[in-house]
Amino acid sequence: MQIGQSVTFAKTVSESDVYGFAGITGDFAPNHVDESFMAGTRYGGRIAHGVLVLGYTSTASTQMAASLGGHAVSLGYDRVRFTGAVRFGDTITVHYRLAHWDADRRRAHSDIEVRNHHGEVVLVATHVLAFVEPPGPIDG
Repeated sequence: MQIGQSVTFAKTVSESDVYGFAGITGDFAPNHVDESFMAGTRYGGRIAHGVLVLGYTSTASTQMAASLGGHAVSLGYDRVRFTGAVRFGDTITVHYRLAHWDADRRRAHSDIEVRNHHGEVVLVATHVLAFVEPPGPIDG
């Protein structure tokens, strides 16, 4: 594997995704569940939870770990920014790119960018994976 290698994951965010997440987390803020309220805002309707969108990046991190040939656990996300709203019915694509490999600590640092189907960036972050089973050789 090489620095710069990437994986993508696409998902259409549905009403059931948002309501399921609201039920699990208890976050029933009007932003996510009250169409009438949100229709009168600059968003023009309900939007998905930012943390739900961040959760979809976990799929890409799992794909990356598998492509590197190892098993990893997440140590966390840094510099997470929700840069745009995700509306019900939006298809988002997670772009997950290996940015740095720390061989001594067996940690992969990756850049994340999530875009909607209009090409607008809706989330950016960095992610750190710690490998519990060594990955294959990494160049770069």
